Amino acid sequence: MDRPSRPDGISIRDARPDEIEALSALCLRSKAHWGYDAPFIAACAPYLRLEPHLVADGCAFVAEDNAGRILGVCQIDPAGKSGTLDLLFIEPDAIGSGAGRALFGEAAARMKVRGECVMTILSDPDARGFYENMGARFIEDRPSDVFEGRFLPWLEYEV
Repeated sequence: MDRPSRPDGISIRDARPDEIEALSALCLRSKAHWGYDAPFIAACAPYLRLEPHLVADGCAFVAEDNAGRILGVCQIDPAGKSGTLDLLFIEPDAIGSGAGRALFGEAAARMKVRGECVMTILSDPDARGFYENMGARFIEDRPSDVFEGRFLPWLEYEV
């Protein structure tokens, strides 16, 4: 499989089952970084968790620095109804490091290997620009499963 180029000092590896709780906590820290309050984060928590079956299937992976510190996490879900790029979160102090770009590229490569032509993304509104910068195309706003009256951008990326 062709791997996308990565910034120097960032490597990608599969997430491990014993990391599920810590990586799910990373997702919540990253989400909270954008100014969401504690009740909002608590309501999102069940949706921002790594899934054991996806970890076991090689669908969850992390970006690490040279020292082995986890910079971010990504989970794809080829059968996902809420987008096939299920999670992509970066440690707040690693935002801008290139870890997000590396994880996005890895997600696209893994989707392609699984025979997918399009990676779908149900994004936080604040992350829409990142995905568009990566080449994803905005399709429409869709209602949130968590908050009535909130809409989230749906994007597609050809892998």
